[in-house]
Amino acid sequence: MATFSTPQQLDLLRELEPTVEANLNRHLSMAKNWNPHDYVPWDEGRNFAAMGGEDWEPDQSRLSEVAKAAMVTNLLTEDNLPSYHREIAASFSRDGAWGTWVNRWTAEENRHGIVLRDYLTVTRAVDPVQLEQFRVEHMTNGLVSPMEGSFLHSVAYVTFQELATRLSHRNTGRACADAVAERMLDRVAADENLHMVFYRNLAGAALDLAPDSAMEALTEVVTRFQMPGLTMPGFRRNAVLLAKHGIYDLRQHLDEVLLPVLRMWKVFERTDFTGEGERARDRLGDYLETLQQSATRFEESRERMLAREAARA
Repeated sequence: MATFSTPQQLDLLRELEPTVEANLNRHLSMAKNWNPHDYVPWDEGRNFAAMGGEDWEPDQSRLSEVAKAAMVTNLLTEDNLPSYHREIAASFSRDGAWGTWVNRWTAEENRHGIVLRDYLTVTRAVDPVQLEQFRVEHMTNGLVSPMEGSFLHSVAYVTFQELATRLSHRNTGRACADAVAERMLDRVAADENLHMVFYRNLAGAALDLAPDSAMEALTEVVTRFQMPGLTMPGFRRNAVLLAKHGIYDLRQHLDEVLLPVLRMWKVFERTDFTGEGERARDRLGDYLETLQQSATRFEESRERMLAREAARA
C-alpha cells in the first residue's frame, strides 16, 4: 500500500475496501464503453502545411470566443491526467479494489482528452500550435494539490470536482452551438457523473466511519475549493469569461455542485459529530451563507454588465 500520514488513515482505507469493491462493481455495470473516434467529424479534416496543406487561421473556427475558451480550458484540465493519477494513487492505494478503481478511472478519463483534442484539431476550432504549447506548459507546471495528501481530503475534493467538471462540459457543449460538439460533451459529462457518484458514495461511507475527521476535511475542501486547471495558461482570464457567460459561475458552484452533494450526505442533519465535527460543520454553514451572498452580488453585477454591453451593441 501507499504511505499515508497516520495509522488511522490506513485503518480507514482497510475498512472502506468492501465499499470500494461494491461501488467499483456498480460502476462497471453502469459505465458505457465508447470510442473517441465515433464522436469526431473526420470528414472535415485536412492536412496542415507540414503535410502539404494549409496551416490554421482564425477565420477557420466556427466557435464563439466563449466556446473556444471553454473548450480549451476543459481540454487542458483533462490533459493534466498524469498529475491527478499520481495524487489519487498516493492518497488511495494501488492494491486490490482500490488499485483497480484508480486505473479504471484513469483509463476512462483519458478518453476525454483524446476526443476533445481530435475534435478541436479536425474542425480547426482553435490554433493547434498554441494548444500544444499550452498543454506542455500546463503539464510542466503540474498540479497545485488541493488534496493535502490525505484520503479524506482527496475523496471529498474529487466528489465536488467531478460534478463541477460534468457541469462545465455540459454547458460548454451548449455554448458551442454545434450538434457534434454537444453530443461529444454530453458523452464526456455522463462519464464524469458516474465518477462523481463513485466518489460521493465513498465519501459518504467515510463520513459514517470517521464523522469528525471527515467533516473537518470536507469543510477544508469546500472553503478552499479551486478547480484543478489553476496552473494552466490564461486560466483566470478564461474563468472570468466563462463565469460571465454562464459556463461555470458561483451560483452554479453553490446550487448545482456543493449543495446537492451536502444534502446527499445529510451534513446538516447528522447527529454523530462531537466537538471538532460540530465546529467544522458550523464553519461550513457560515461559509455557505457567505458564498450565497457572493453569488447574488455576482449575478447582479453580471446583469448590469451584460445590459451595458447590450446597450452599446
